[in-house]
Amino acid sequence: MDKQTTPSADRELSRRIRDLIEWKGGGHNADLVEDMIDNALKLLRDVKHRGDVRVIQTAVRELRYAFRLFAPYATKRKVTIFGSARTQSDRQEYQQAAEFGRQVVEAGFMVITGAGPGIMQAGHEGAGPENSFGVNIRLPWEQAANPVILRDRKLINFKYFFTRKLIFIRHSDAIALFPGGFGTLDESYEALTLMQTGKSQLMPLILIDRPGGTYWKTWDRHVRDHLLRNELICEDDLNLYRITDSPEQAVKWITRFYRNFHSSRFVKDLLVLRLQRPPTLAILEALNEDFGGLSVGEPIRAIEPTPEEREDEDELDRPRIAFAFNRRDYGRLRQMIDALNGF
Repeated sequence: MDKQTTPSADRELSRRIRDLIEWKGGGHNADLVEDMIDNALKLLRDVKHRGDVRVIQTAVRELRYAFRLFAPYATKRKVTIFGSARTQSDRQEYQQAAEFGRQVVEAGFMVITGAGPGIMQAGHEGAGPENSFGVNIRLPWEQAANPVILRDRKLINFKYFFTRKLIFIRHSDAIALFPGGFGTLDESYEALTLMQTGKSQLMPLILIDRPGGTYWKTWDRHVRDHLLRNELICEDDLNLYRITDSPEQAVKWITRFYRNFHSSRFVKDLLVLRLQRPPTLAILEALNEDFGGLSVGEPIRAIEPTPEEREDEDELDRPRIAFAFNRRDYGRLRQMIDALNGF
């Protein structure tokens, strides 16, 4: 057996890494950082190609910087705006994006865009730089950051699309999409896929067209005629998005989503929904009557914070309900959240 893989060698390596962390001054999540250092050292033997190691190196660097930048604004909800970089300022969609940015900030949110021109610049113009984040991607022809966010410290430049996409989804509490090209459609399908499969939090996803426009209506018809009709998705999946031509209506849908629902997390097999207000017995009875099929265990019920939440100090002051979610019917779960917000 290779000396480096023996239990005694592993213990010695762990000790040295912990000593290094202590020498550096310690900090948050030392156990996870220890594991990352251990895995980084394994690259010396496991990955020979320099380009492959560069991908890992750059991804970790980009994510670390982005998480640090967003951290001071963690308690402020954020809406990501997607749309074409090629939309000119005289187009109706541009003005709608600017108006949407203005209204969503008035409703208490911040705005995230890809930092480029077109719809992204419009969103920043409406929100103002003080309420904007720019998550830019370095491309050979487009795009430089737009002038609204260019010199703001809340601008991040990414090399890789996958790290950039992770930051969009990780820090978004809602997504608004205006007409755009391949990139916009890519973001729409990825956001829907992540919510459909439970790989991201459920959140409002609003498709905003110009008045009289057919961009998203045509897209929706394709989804219904080809995906739904051929049973490639289920009908409940259609609950994961909404279409409007009104920025005001889009903002109403977003704010309504958080009227009572606050957030969710899994604790082992239990899905915990944190709320703004405690549920009454009548509400719990109605939820079990209408949505009891989502649970594969005990009925939907009110609970106290779990030990795992207490350990993480995770929204302990909020009332919560919980049940053993089947981890499949996320479109139906979205309907349940809408029902909670309507009580």
